[in-house]
Amino acid sequence: MNVLRHTISLLSLSSFQLGRRMKSQHFRGFLLGTGVGLSTFATVTYAQAETAKVKRQLDTSKFMAAPITEADVLLEDADENMRHRMELMIMEIQAEFCRALESEEFSGQKFKVDRWLRSEGGGGVTCVLQDGDVFEKAGVNVSVVTGSLPPAAVQQMRARGKALTENVKLPFFASGVSAVIHPRNPHVPTIHFNYRYFEVQLPDGSKQWWFGGGTDLTPYYLDETDAKHFHKTLKAACDEHDVSYYPRFKKWCDDYFHIKHRNESRGIGGIFFDDIDEPSQEQAFKFVKSCAKAVTPSYLPLVQKHKNEAYGNNERQWQLLRRGRYVEFNLIYDRGTKFGLYTPGARYESILMSLPLHARWEYMHEPQAKSKENALLQVLQHPKEWV
Repeated sequence: MNVLRHTISLLSLSSFQLGRRMKSQHFRGFLLGTGVGLSTFATVTYAQAETAKVKRQLDTSKFMAAPITEADVLLEDADENMRHRMELMIMEIQAEFCRALESEEFSGQKFKVDRWLRSEGGGGVTCVLQDGDVFEKAGVNVSVVTGSLPPAAVQQMRARGKALTENVKLPFFASGVSAVIHPRNPHVPTIHFNYRYFEVQLPDGSKQWWFGGGTDLTPYYLDETDAKHFHKTLKAACDEHDVSYYPRFKKWCDDYFHIKHRNESRGIGGIFFDDIDEPSQEQAFKFVKSCAKAVTPSYLPLVQKHKNEAYGNNERQWQLLRRGRYVEFNLIYDRGTKFGLYTPGARYESILMSLPLHARWEYMHEPQAKSKENALLQVLQHPKEWV
């Protein structure tokens, strides 16, 4: 026992001396375990402690506004809670895209930032730039909402194959980032994107979850180089995860953004998907994040290329007619618009931010056969492969 006490004393002394030598770099050491076997010595560095402290702090200044969920709550289990991971991601995407667009404005126009809360649960951050030199109307919205699914939404989801029981309370969580950019110059295309995460709690306490989203381009004049760049950028984001994704989701986009009563597409497509719940939640999240990160590089070069091009009244009138088609699709067919309008406590200004500031409807309008306007219309009536 004297030998054991002597050994422990030496270890304690060496630990103390080590702590003195390292000064501010280490806490005083401590011994783990007892008995004649080897003792384990452990030290915790101040640097590690400071790193842990930093990780618990969220720099909200990098976002357009404070997140809807409290910052401390977001970071509690940010690595494990998909709700929190998704909120952090969409806040980041919103800020990245808004600041990229602001950098293209000539006179320093900035987004108006409107952070709102919803009495039924959650809220959002709506950013709108209106009457800019480059962007006539640009809206980038983040929403993080909770509540109970309204009957119309349950029916809509059941029609897509979701096993949801009707006439019972179904708590839900939904978060997403969505944007529609209507440029002033008719040679700059409109872009739309939306990436979202959804959870529904079933009566037995289990949860169904899925991701959805997509990015699509609506030009007013066809530039095949632009179309190829846009689609190649989205394809690269898809191929990083699964080479079957791009062709599958490109076709889904062509089919979804089809204005049935006009028998034409809203634009030249992109990617679109819904109800993604495989191969795992982690991999699905990484795929969605890659797609969201691809938005700025897919679009900003097109803005920079065309924003200074000359145009006249004919181009402007055609742009307004095509915007009329955009309005028709969003109000008649778009599932996201319908879900938002069906949801109790809906914030209509944020839901309808996708609508352009100006649009036009002209009775029985048809472009001339050999015009640039008709060249676009032919592609809208017969979607093509770009890559």
